[in-house]
Amino acid sequence: MFLFLSKLLPLFVYPLGFACLMLIGALLTLWKRPRWSAGFIILALAALLLGGNGWIANQMVSSLEQQSVPTANLPNADAIVVLGGAIRPQIPPRPGVDVTEAGDRPIYGAQLYREGKAPLVILSGGRIEWQGGGPPESADMAKLIETMGVPAAAILQDPTSLNTHENAVNVKQILTQRGINRVLLVTSAAHMPRSVAIFKKQGIDATPAPTDFLVTQQELQEAQSTSQGRILSVIPEAENLQRLTRALKEYIGILIYRLRGWA
Repeated sequence: MFLFLSKLLPLFVYPLGFACLMLIGALLTLWKRPRWSAGFIILALAALLLGGNGWIANQMVSSLEQQSVPTANLPNADAIVVLGGAIRPQIPPRPGVDVTEAGDRPIYGAQLYREGKAPLVILSGGRIEWQGGGPPESADMAKLIETMGVPAAAILQDPTSLNTHENAVNVKQILTQRGINRVLLVTSAAHMPRSVAIFKKQGIDATPAPTDFLVTQQELQEAQSTSQGRILSVIPEAENLQRLTRALKEYIGILIYRLRGWA
C-alpha cells in the first residue's frame, strides 16, 4: 500500500495534477460560488505558468544535481552499484530493451567497469506489476551492459527492489555476503542526494558517481545572458513541467524518507 500511495498522492502536488484539481474545483463552484471558481482558475494557471517556466525548472533540477558533482577523479571501489529506472522491457513491438532518459545509468556503470574502477557491477531494480510488468529491470540492464563489454561473471543482480530504500537494503545484503562495502553509486544526478543518504543510512560506504545530468551551469548562464533566452525561458513548455516535477519528486521523496527514518 505504501508503494501505491507513494506513487499516487504526489501526483496531486505536481504542477499538472495540482492544476487539474484546481480546474475541477472551478467547475464545481462555477455557478454557486463564482469568486471561488475564479480563484481556482487563477491557481491552476499559476501552477502551469510557473511549472512550465524554464528558469524555475532548471534551477530546481540544478539544486539537486550540483550536490553530488565529483570534485576529483572517482576512486576505485569493491563494486559499482547501478540503480534501476532506466530501462523499458523487451515487449512487442520493441525489438529489444529500450533505454529511457535515465538510460545513462547502466551505460555509465559499464564505462566505469571498463575503466577498472571495480571488479563487480551490481544492478538493482525489479518491476512493478501494475506499471507494465515484465522481467526484472536488473536482468534487462544486464543484457545491455553485456553488449558493452561487461562479462556476465562480473554482474550481480538485485531483481526485487521496487524503490530506492529497497535498493539499498538489498544491495547491503549482497555486499555483506561478499564481505565488501565500498561502492561507486551510479544513478541520475537529480536522484543522487536521496540515494546517497539512503545507502549511507544502511552503513554502505557509497561514493556518488552521478550521471544523466539534465542541466549544466553553462546552459543556465546562456539562458539568462540574452534577451531571446530569457523570453523563451518564461514561455511554458511541457519539458519544463516534466523537469520541475522530477525535482519536486526528489524533494518530496527526501522528506518522506527522512520521516520514515530511511535517510
